[in-house]
Amino acid sequence: MHTSFLSTSSLARLGPLLLAALALAGCAALPAQEPPSWPARLLQVLPADVLLLGEQHDAAEHQRLQREAVQWLAARGALAAVVMEMAEQGGSTAGLARDATEAQAQTALQWQDKAWPWAQYGPVVMAAVAAGVPVLGGNLPRSQMRAAMGQAQWDAHLPEPALQRQYTEIRDGHCGLLPQAQIAPMARIQIARDASMAQTATSALQPGKTVLLVAGAGHVWRGLGVPTHLGPQVAAKVVVARAGGEPAAAHADADLVAPTPALPPRDACAELREKWGNAPQKP
Repeated sequence: MHTSFLSTSSLARLGPLLLAALALAGCAALPAQEPPSWPARLLQVLPADVLLLGEQHDAAEHQRLQREAVQWLAARGALAAVVMEMAEQGGSTAGLARDATEAQAQTALQWQDKAWPWAQYGPVVMAAVAAGVPVLGGNLPRSQMRAAMGQAQWDAHLPEPALQRQYTEIRDGHCGLLPQAQIAPMARIQIARDASMAQTATSALQPGKTVLLVAGAGHVWRGLGVPTHLGPQVAAKVVVARAGGEPAAAHADADLVAPTPALPPRDACAELREKWGNAPQKP
């Protein structure tokens, strides 16, 4: 008698095919895997003695990343200290209680709000204070910057190609408005500032923990900035936050690029020309 049902032998033959089809269907039904959260992405570069996190100063999203990195590392018991470009070397919250006020933190760091708005960076500082982690000023004190401009020994710190690159960064960063004679002195300040931050970070090292250094992206580049002062004995990793950057963007000076939303268009050079009164570049 004819039947529409498969015979036992037919089922036996089709069994492996059916199982494979069901497995594929099950895989297709699974939701797409969520990308790792921002702090978890740091696992890609850890462990590290010093983790350098570079920012664009006017990107509020970058300060959020810094705060979350502080909280995440502190919660894991892995944060030795936070070193910040935004405060001068010598300032420290090490003596503050976890419930210290923002005013107390600003006083301890000798914070200069006109240069670095506390509204932007205060949450980063206070996240560390609340976790019992010291925040250390790393920047070269302003009182020493004029002297650094005349210290020609800084010219020999970087290999010649890197030094020329530093000159280009200084020139382009000032939209070609700096007199040529000021390029080398300005580069000396930049290199001296990097050395100051490196010294502060090195002084805060603890076995099995990470010092988080927060600075502008140009200060953390591996071939140009703070890492060149740390020495081979210090395991340093570089993460650069990039506004409008692509997740897969390659950067020879960074171990990881953290893309954030693009900022509104802005003509920074026009602003600088207006501020400097359209001063022409001098030979």
